[in-house]
Amino acid sequence: MDDQLVKLAEAHGVATWYEGSERRRIEVDADVVVEVLAKLGVDASGPDAISEALAQVTADDLPPTIVLREGETRRLPAPANAGKGAVVRTEAGDTVEIGDRIPGDLPLGWHTLTSGNREITLVIAPKSLPEPPRTWGWMLQLYAMHAKGSWGVGDLRDLGDFVTWSRENGAGVVLLNPMHAVAPVHPIQPSPYSPSSRRHTNPIYLRVTDTTEYQQADDATKAAVDALRPDREPELIDYDQVWDAKIKALELLKPAQTGVGDDFAVYCALAEVHGADYREWPEELRHPDSPAVQAQADPERVGFHAWLQELCDQQLETARQAAEGMAIGIVHDLPVGVDPGGADAWALQDVLATGVTVGAPPDAFNQQGQNWSLPPWHPRKLAEAGYQPYRDLLRAVFRHSQGLRIDHIAGLWRLWWIPGGDARRGTYVRYDADAMTGILALEAHRAGAAVIGEDLGTVEPVVTETLHANNMLSSAVLWFERDEDGNLLPQQDWPQEATASISTHDLPTAAGFLRSEHVRVRAELGVLAGDVDAEYAGAARERRELLGVLGLDESAAEEDVIVAMHALLAATPCRLVLASPYDVIGETRQPNLPGTINEYPNWRIPFPVDLAAFMADPRVSRAVSTMRDR
Repeated sequence: MDDQLVKLAEAHGVATWYEGSERRRIEVDADVVVEVLAKLGVDASGPDAISEALAQVTADDLPPTIVLREGETRRLPAPANAGKGAVVRTEAGDTVEIGDRIPGDLPLGWHTLTSGNREITLVIAPKSLPEPPRTWGWMLQLYAMHAKGSWGVGDLRDLGDFVTWSRENGAGVVLLNPMHAVAPVHPIQPSPYSPSSRRHTNPIYLRVTDTTEYQQADDATKAAVDALRPDREPELIDYDQVWDAKIKALELLKPAQTGVGDDFAVYCALAEVHGADYREWPEELRHPDSPAVQAQADPERVGFHAWLQELCDQQLETARQAAEGMAIGIVHDLPVGVDPGGADAWALQDVLATGVTVGAPPDAFNQQGQNWSLPPWHPRKLAEAGYQPYRDLLRAVFRHSQGLRIDHIAGLWRLWWIPGGDARRGTYVRYDADAMTGILALEAHRAGAAVIGEDLGTVEPVVTETLHANNMLSSAVLWFERDEDGNLLPQQDWPQEATASISTHDLPTAAGFLRSEHVRVRAELGVLAGDVDAEYAGAARERRELLGVLGLDESAAEEDVIVAMHALLAATPCRLVLASPYDVIGETRQPNLPGTINEYPNWRIPFPVDLAAFMADPRVSRAVSTMRDR
């Protein structure tokens, strides 16, 4: 690759090579680098363009946003004309003259630095978060849980009941699947990791009969609402049916006057007319600032969708209050990104990179790589916006939670950008990790919340090291905690600053692993990469290895093995230990099977028993006692 192109790519955080899953150097094709630079707004189409782009790089100038830790100082660069008269206007409105150095005694918060004719965002973040408590709890796929009053999908009343029961049994945390908003049109998106908006909540989780409007309605209205409840529990969750039932019921209950909606409510009103993908709307509606948007968005529908979010806020707050007194409480989950045609992509398009998606490079398990079809933040535009869209996202999630799990937290450092759809032809683009983690620390500090980072897979060591330095927890999964020789780690060697679990939503359940269900299903669907017999043999070998670590043999009853798995987790030094209801109850089906779309009922498998039966199950009592006592 041309040296000048390499220099330009490095200046803009675009990798020209990377270390693959087998720890070997892999070169990125030059044309991929040129394409990714183009998505960043940098012309590298030829030698002259590259020379011109390099001349525009001003690494010694003031960046558009500066994020510092409490007590940290920084000298302002001379080219910024900052030697005289630099001033900080603090979040509280105070003015501090700072000369040519940002002092270390500024308060935490979001400030404005004025230097010469420039105003930039200055963020002061805490050195780290408080040390998380050591406790245990649950990781819950809420949509799959159901109770007597549920309408075909677990809802926020079920969450409150589950949290109350968990707290009364000594649990300190409940980690939820993402509950972010989807587009309000069929087909309703089942995956919680491909939301339309990460700043808003999916109304499908509302308990209609818990709303004030239902409780104050006349008998005829209540009867009309009750008649809309789905009359049976299907074998698989039917999101379209549940959505239609709840939306029709809520339309019967909506007040005469509803609030003024934000950009999400406007998007929903337009999507009901023009479809979920804003990129296919009439051209004059494709940007939220267009005058046509307000002219064509039906005010009544905008108000209705704004009201739905008010209801979500009310019921989320009730659930959060149920967690008061727990060591941590409710932890929400943040996906990597959003639907490229959805509400956030429409509203935030000025700080997202268009025409590119993110995913993962090829590895031994996914030889074609992975394209998650999610648009990334544009690093420069996000910084120029003072990181406020990122801040607002964090605040929206922290508003009703006592903790946050971030999926693929390595994305705060770098993301695999795919400019043409083929995941094999991509490269890594770097972000300002100091800024991203500093802002995360500040907003978590202000919310009094814990942070968990999902750092599984091929992740740079700096990611996990930074998490631990900030008292943020990494992730430790039983299947993956191994030494350099590939052997399962003994419990005492697990990391302390981590969240321990048997599995994840993308991996086999405990019973599924013990029965080799993950091999059988993938073989039937034709998504196995290797020989079927070899896969079965490998699963049997891993099962024997696990039994050896647990001090059991092949004659042990499955329930005893699963209890022993939880006992092992509870005996590790990990600060959080999470059990899955799927594991405790002996469910063999995993919530999501990577590498499939329609071949497997991802995110649509209901829990095998209802909430009351789960709470009364003796297998659950054994697991609870094991976790609590240890």
